[in-house]
Amino acid sequence: MVVDEPVAAADLAVALDVPEPEVRSALEAMRDEYADPDAPRGFELREVDGGWRIYSSRLFADVVGRFVVDGQSARLSQAALETLAVVAYRQPVTRGQVSQIRGVNVDSVMKTLAARGLVTEVGELGGALLYGTSTEFLERMGLSSLDDLPPLAPYLPDLADIDGEGR
Repeated sequence: MVVDEPVAAADLAVALDVPEPEVRSALEAMRDEYADPDAPRGFELREVDGGWRIYSSRLFADVVGRFVVDGQSARLSQAALETLAVVAYRQPVTRGQVSQIRGVNVDSVMKTLAARGLVTEVGELGGALLYGTSTEFLERMGLSSLDDLPPLAPYLPDLADIDGEGR
């Protein structure tokens, strides 16, 4: 409840001085207990991107959303959603590659996505920064990992076709 991102079972084991298998077993038991449909709770324990965190229950997402947002929402623009999709499906990717796929300059959109914590720098390729999605992206999308993304990638062009470099 006191962390702002999921915590690995190994880190919890070290902090508690308990063997990791015991911590993992306890986390899984708590997850199952909190998910009991006969005793709905306002929170749930989820494993996201290899770490564990307590979240508000999906059953009460609309109520929690109204309370937290209080009528204000900072929605992503269509350009930001399209750019985020390209990064999610083609990561790691440079801004230039995203621009080529979208056919427009994405510098300001990438800055916005980075400022919101949805994309992050993951490396460098020939002097250009490589971007990928963040754990925050997975959390907001309700995904455990990138493997949970719907199969959309076959409809996007290959990077090799765009910039001739390939990966």
